[in-house]
Amino acid sequence: MDNTILIIAGIAIGAIIGFVIAKVLEKNNASKLIKGAKKSAASILKEANVEGEGIKKDKILQAKEKFLELKAEHEKVILSRDKKMADTEKRIRDKESQVSSELSKNKKLNSDIEEKVKDYNHRLDVLEKKQEELDRLHKSQVEQLEVISSLSAEEAKSQLVESLKGEAKSEAMSYIQDKMEEAKLTAQQDAKKIIINTIQRIGTEEAVDNCVSVFNIESDDVKGRIIGREGRNIRAIEAATGVEIIVDDTPEAIILSCFDSVRREVARLSLHKLVTDGRIHPARIEEVVQKTTKQIEQEIIEVGKRTVIDLGIHGLHPELIKMVGRMKYRSSYGQNLLQHSREVAKLCGVMAAELGLNPKLAKRAGLLHDIGKVPDAEADMETPHAILGMQWAEKYGEKEEVCNAIGAHHDEIEMKSLLSPIIQVCDAISGARPGARRQVLDSYIQRLKDLEEIAFGFNGVKKAYAIQAGRELRVIVESEKVSDQNAADLSFSISQKIQTDMTYPGQVKVTVIRETRAVNIAK
Repeated sequence: MDNTILIIAGIAIGAIIGFVIAKVLEKNNASKLIKGAKKSAASILKEANVEGEGIKKDKILQAKEKFLELKAEHEKVILSRDKKMADTEKRIRDKESQVSSELSKNKKLNSDIEEKVKDYNHRLDVLEKKQEELDRLHKSQVEQLEVISSLSAEEAKSQLVESLKGEAKSEAMSYIQDKMEEAKLTAQQDAKKIIINTIQRIGTEEAVDNCVSVFNIESDDVKGRIIGREGRNIRAIEAATGVEIIVDDTPEAIILSCFDSVRREVARLSLHKLVTDGRIHPARIEEVVQKTTKQIEQEIIEVGKRTVIDLGIHGLHPELIKMVGRMKYRSSYGQNLLQHSREVAKLCGVMAAELGLNPKLAKRAGLLHDIGKVPDAEADMETPHAILGMQWAEKYGEKEEVCNAIGAHHDEIEMKSLLSPIIQVCDAISGARPGARRQVLDSYIQRLKDLEEIAFGFNGVKKAYAIQAGRELRVIVESEKVSDQNAADLSFSISQKIQTDMTYPGQVKVTVIRETRAVNIAK
């Protein structure tokens, strides 16, 4: 028991001693740690102070450099301002010196002007005195003359005026007579000069229209396709277009013969489309010809628009523009009608400008002077083309001067404006030049037109084409109105009418074609 107590007591004492020793050791360690921390803090503070001093020095240096830069910039600004102020002061001093010199000059001028004004006033006083003296002397002389001549001043003045009038009248009559003689001598020369200058300025090449066109093909194999089986294709083309197609031994070419250039152009374009497409048969031929005819009508309108734009003519009625385009496919004695009208318009413009007239109005009348040669209906053929053109111009709102110039350019009506003789002269200039026209061609074309008109005079005739240079008249009739028996009678009647009404060389073959078609549509 005692041993146990001793052991416990020993353990307790040992624990106390160990606790004390541990506390002492912990205290020593803590003191060591505190000392180490103090040393570390001291070293950190020392380093921080050193670094702070370095940063402080750097910032001070940067601040000094910035200050120096700002100071230098400020000095530059101050120097530039000082320079500007110095320049401004110099300019002001120059202006002041200039103003002072101008003021001194003005003072001197003012003094000179004042002296001259005084001199002028003095001279005016002297002149007024002299004028008064002259008036008095004149009055006394007039009184003396009245006493000597026994006439008053008014009577003498009237006699003097009458004598001066007679003298002036005789001199004026002599002057007028001289000028009239001079005008008679120079009028013809001036007129020739104006006409020659106009012709020289508007010199154009002239190509006479022909009645045939050549259609080129790539190979002779195409000729067979155009002719068709037993010639049905070529007959269909001739019937649809009214153009004679000549297929001869000429390599790679087919000749289209017709006096009407519109038909010839329709046939040429239709052939081109058919050959390009490759499908050549009667139904396709009729379809292509119809489309080509519409295309030509549209092209006529475009040609008319381009023509009026080129000539600088504005405000022309659309129907007149269409007639101008149709002139491209008409000829007068072999001369293309549109080319002739354009040339006349240019000649009229130049000549009107030389004579001091309105050149735009002259161009307008020159372009429209032959529109009567492209009639729409057969009834218009009986009216002279100048009168017909004047009627159309009046219908579509053209000015009276233009209408009179159109109607009077062949002396059908009286000329009422200065434009009318100009149009007449320019028309003669354009048509009378060597090589411009061919009388024979126009009479030949007129004979072919007369042939077609005879056929149209019979009932039931739908189309009529003069082909083979007028040696054959091909007539297409309406099957509903003309029977087979009537077709034979019609052919005989037309041939007798041609024989009695026309004069022609050789023979004219009349062929009447009657075709019956039954058309239905499968839906």
